[in-house]
Amino acid sequence: MARTGWWSRLGFAKLEQHELRWLLVGVAACMLLLLFIALAGEVTEGDTLAFDTKILVALRTADNPARPVGPDWLESSLLDLTAIGGPTVLALVVLSVVGFLLLQARYRTAAFVLATAITGELLGTSMKHVFNRTRPTVVPHLRDVYSASFPSGHAMESAIIYLTLGAILMRVSERRLTKVYCLAVAVTLTLLVGVSRVYLGVHYPTDVIGGWIIGFVWASLCWLIEQRFGGRAGIDAERP
Repeated sequence: MARTGWWSRLGFAKLEQHELRWLLVGVAACMLLLLFIALAGEVTEGDTLAFDTKILVALRTADNPARPVGPDWLESSLLDLTAIGGPTVLALVVLSVVGFLLLQARYRTAAFVLATAITGELLGTSMKHVFNRTRPTVVPHLRDVYSASFPSGHAMESAIIYLTLGAILMRVSERRLTKVYCLAVAVTLTLLVGVSRVYLGVHYPTDVIGGWIIGFVWASLCWLIEQRFGGRAGIDAERP
């Protein structure tokens, strides 16, 4: 007991429970950022094209590249799923959540969600202009697209929005099972959006992987900044 009291007085118990957790998140984000840089280098040099093309072709029938593999309902379902990662749906989700938080007088949380969404959108648009990768042409597109290909904006922005909202719900949830459920839903939505982009032929697999990575990194970075500088005036201060 004496050892425990000495350990707590020095603040190491709090470090283990809070600071160490966010330190691990930061380390993971840095590792993923390095992975993204390596992937972006391979994409820029064209070294991933054979891998990307092989997967896109494998998702289409041999006699008709315009027809994806699987039953008709699968294409229809993935067309619906890809919309939940689009700018229109994500904007509606963010504005709806922000409106709810404002009505609940959770002003800091609302500002955090809005700032994360806006900065994520700006980051994604900027990166598309930097890499300026053309869309896949090996198979016909099953959805109209207008921007550059790398990284996937749908994959990146859905990761930022849904993981951020999932993290907030986890913080206000009391039961461990509820926290796991919130995380699982956020991850599942993010994965489904990315898979739909490849299935519809509008993105290379590496576009989606890059979008997932940078989306997670940005969501983690925004959360770490809030936790580091929010202090007693941050999101946790608004918890009842």
